[in-house]
Amino acid sequence: MKRKLYFLLVMSLVLAVFLSGCGFSGSKSNDGEKAGEKDGGKDGGKEKVVNLSLANDIPDLNQVLTTDGISFSVLNNVMEGLYRLDENNEPQPAMAGSVKISNDKLTYTFHLRSGINWSNGEPVTSRDFKYSWLRAMHPDTAGAYSNILSDYIVGGQEFADGEADESAVAIETPDDKTLIVTLKTPTPFFLGLTAFVTYFPLNEKFINEVGEDKFALTADAILYNGPYVLTEYNQAQGVTLVKNKEYWDYDNVDVDKVTMRVIKEQSTALNLYEAGELDRVYLASTDVDAYRDSEEFGTETEFISWYLQFNFLEKPFDNVNIRKAFQLAYDAETLTKTVLNNGSAPAYGLVAAGVHGDGNKTFRELSGDHVKMDVAKAKEYLEKGLAEVGELPPLKILTADDTIAKDTAIFLQSEFKKNLGIDVQIDTKPYSGRLDAMRASEFQMGISRWGADYNDAMDILSLWIGEPLRGLRGNYYNEEYKKLIESALVEADEAKRLQMLIDAEKLMLVDDGTLGPLYFEGKAYLQKPHVKGVIIHPYGASIELKTIKVVE
Repeated sequence: MKRKLYFLLVMSLVLAVFLSGCGFSGSKSNDGEKAGEKDGGKDGGKEKVVNLSLANDIPDLNQVLTTDGISFSVLNNVMEGLYRLDENNEPQPAMAGSVKISNDKLTYTFHLRSGINWSNGEPVTSRDFKYSWLRAMHPDTAGAYSNILSDYIVGGQEFADGEADESAVAIETPDDKTLIVTLKTPTPFFLGLTAFVTYFPLNEKFINEVGEDKFALTADAILYNGPYVLTEYNQAQGVTLVKNKEYWDYDNVDVDKVTMRVIKEQSTALNLYEAGELDRVYLASTDVDAYRDSEEFGTETEFISWYLQFNFLEKPFDNVNIRKAFQLAYDAETLTKTVLNNGSAPAYGLVAAGVHGDGNKTFRELSGDHVKMDVAKAKEYLEKGLAEVGELPPLKILTADDTIAKDTAIFLQSEFKKNLGIDVQIDTKPYSGRLDAMRASEFQMGISRWGADYNDAMDILSLWIGEPLRGLRGNYYNEEYKKLIESALVEADEAKRLQMLIDAEKLMLVDDGTLGPLYFEGKAYLQKPHVKGVIIHPYGASIELKTIKVVE
């Protein structure tokens, strides 16, 4: 997730990043009941239901515009791309039945499988993919994720910049079942990209009928092609999903209905789990030790980086020495071991632990540690910064209102007081409100996170390229950083490309003090014994509902 986001995906917890609930807008176009079946279950049996929770509200289900892991995870289960990630996080044919890749690794010819339909019964065609991809790049309709397409597809950037029309974009549809796309440079992770939300198809006729201003705002304002459809959708309360009777792999979807309720307080979610109203729940740090020996206890990790973003357009964080002072004034190890206590690991760089490096070592191992607490240096930087900017204004940390984000903010508030002698207030907003405030640059420091959309360091590092300036990225811009990222995008030599990305991470963290790495997300959870087959991807959209099974 450039995007992401990734995953991000993501987030606040991966599962805790989608929920379901009660009384929302309804959809009558697909009730999940397949011809010849009754009561929702296979062979007329008892309906199989799984109840999950989301840690925050659902910001936006418009796949072209959305940027957050919660929305990604919902969309991943009601929509489907050419490929879908499997239990090993490898892309497998989904809407596509097969692909032929040219010898130079630049041209991909996808052949769509037979029998793929939208939830209204109309066929999914190659033109639905082309329409969606062009829409995601078009300067009038594109969102923050446009470059997850335009960075790789020939002619995409020129089209996105308004310098060329769609005929310049190397996406061809010679017939309804064939999609041909040509890339700028060999991209080994491209098939994985086609499993990501922004690469999902869209039906132009449906969007025109619903209207641009109403598309994706309610359950019946989305046309689905994935394992499930939404029957209830409320941003603040959650979603209800039922099996999509038109889905090509319907018979391999075991669970008939999934609810995902927005529950921001982990203690509330745990109480509901204990009462049998939730089937899977993430644990607050204070509850981990009490449940660690339970047969229902488990842990998981994702490629999710949490960080403290500084806003370069707000005083005093327009000063590099002030940024570096705050960057070095907290102990990430204490945060993860004492405050979070959920398997998260302290972050001393931006790219998450586990992200691909050179095949022998991960990117994190190759790039090393860049930002670690050093109170003496932090005080030196603060003294230099104060000499340059004068007295500090009142300071605030912007955070979302879920348990983990709030606990992190309280910890940082304490660390800044203890190590720098600076009082910092906490500005708490709902998840979508936090996103909106950061996009509008209405913050000084903000607790943010990014879940990887694909398994490469480029995914997260490309977010700070700075053109255009983005509030979510602290309005950071450095011409040298931009050149490193752009050069890496077209570099065919993998070793040279990797070194460019390593240099870029060091530049933005060490030289420019762009943000303060906090931790790489891990989660502790409880899961009911009758629920099996839950897959949580470390990148992209996190949860797979298609694989979940309910056993007696």
